[in-house]
Amino acid sequence: MAISKTDSILIVGAGAFGLSTAFELTKRGYTNITVVDRFVPPAADGSSADISRIIRADYADPVYSRMAQEAYAGWTTEYKDQYFDSGFAMLSQTPNNPYIEESKRNILAAGGKLDELPDATDLRKLYPSVQANLAGMSGYHNPRGGWANAAGSIQQLASKCSVAGVSIISGPRGMVLSLRRAGSRVIGVNLVGGQVLLATQVILSTGAWTNRLLNMGQAASSSGQPVGFIQLTEEEALEMRKIPVMINMSTGVFSFPPTPDTHVLKLARHGYGYATNATFNVDGVQKTLSSPKFESSNATSGYIPDDADEGLREGLRQLFPKLGDRPWLNRRLCWYTDTPKGDFIIDHHPNMPGLFIATGGSGHAFKFLPVLGKYIADCFENIAPESLRQKWRMIPPQGDSMAPMSGDGSRGGPPLRKLSPLEQAKL
Repeated sequence: MAISKTDSILIVGAGAFGLSTAFELTKRGYTNITVVDRFVPPAADGSSADISRIIRADYADPVYSRMAQEAYAGWTTEYKDQYFDSGFAMLSQTPNNPYIEESKRNILAAGGKLDELPDATDLRKLYPSVQANLAGMSGYHNPRGGWANAAGSIQQLASKCSVAGVSIISGPRGMVLSLRRAGSRVIGVNLVGGQVLLATQVILSTGAWTNRLLNMGQAASSSGQPVGFIQLTEEEALEMRKIPVMINMSTGVFSFPPTPDTHVLKLARHGYGYATNATFNVDGVQKTLSSPKFESSNATSGYIPDDADEGLREGLRQLFPKLGDRPWLNRRLCWYTDTPKGDFIIDHHPNMPGLFIATGGSGHAFKFLPVLGKYIADCFENIAPESLRQKWRMIPPQGDSMAPMSGDGSRGGPPLRKLSPLEQAKL
């Protein structure tokens, strides 16, 4: 059923996917858009939150590489106050890393300039402040790239949405318990307090919480990835101010330069993560799946599993040897919506009219913030190229078996591990 510009559109989720979609749809003339979320954006436990996200065009997949280069123009103009062009170093402990080699080819084919590092210790010639132990590593440095203030970017986008006429509802009136249906058609959502929000079109941009509302089958799962923060002194931060974003593709651990004002150093691991056992009702069926908490914030406990802490600590000792034993200021698990190949899911649900899905960020979607809404809206309006629609299509559930979430080749570190009941209770 065709949707008119005045029909009601309800977007569930106020992260990068949801807000960018809302803003782009207003630009295209849609006048009745509401966004709901558990928390005021940026949600503290969302994957679009906290102090930083990597901005890079370095992808083995040429589609995402082109999109990221397009987004870079937005980071350096529209979001220039949130973006820091620090440079980006992609490194590996093993030679000829396939992801690095493909990324290199895509950047060079697009006319980019790289500094190849057959010996990664040469990174210090470009950045004398780098302290890392890079012996035996190789890779390359891209001067075009860096990081963005994630929370600041989401705040800026949420403000733009509000000014454009989008209604943003948070708290209990924004907490969606389930989809509301009339037959196979989705006609709105049921809220935790018993209220109902009706809409002509519902768009799910619920990230790692998606499988609580919809049977995703083999299409997506949720995993937690460890993040750690360290408080530096002003002198330490000044010493490290001119370093690039660095990632060890073998371990998955990556780091950022210190934040300019608060002097906080962040490390994280882009890996296969941790799974939970959560049981809840999805479309009338009891399901046990991996999911973050829904009722409360996942960012408050400061707990990560012991082996995750050890992995981050090992990365800290490699990248910042002087800080190897520094206590963490804070830690948390960042929740990914994983898909088998790391591709987004942006599609009309094939079996549920009235439902559109925009999720599956797989830990790499935030960097596309300036252009993501355009791509989502093109799919929503059925005008996206067929190649993209096939790449991002929603695959209907086929039984309960999960496809392996191997990602796109960019992840490192140990395989996915399911948390024990004791570990899960500490989250």
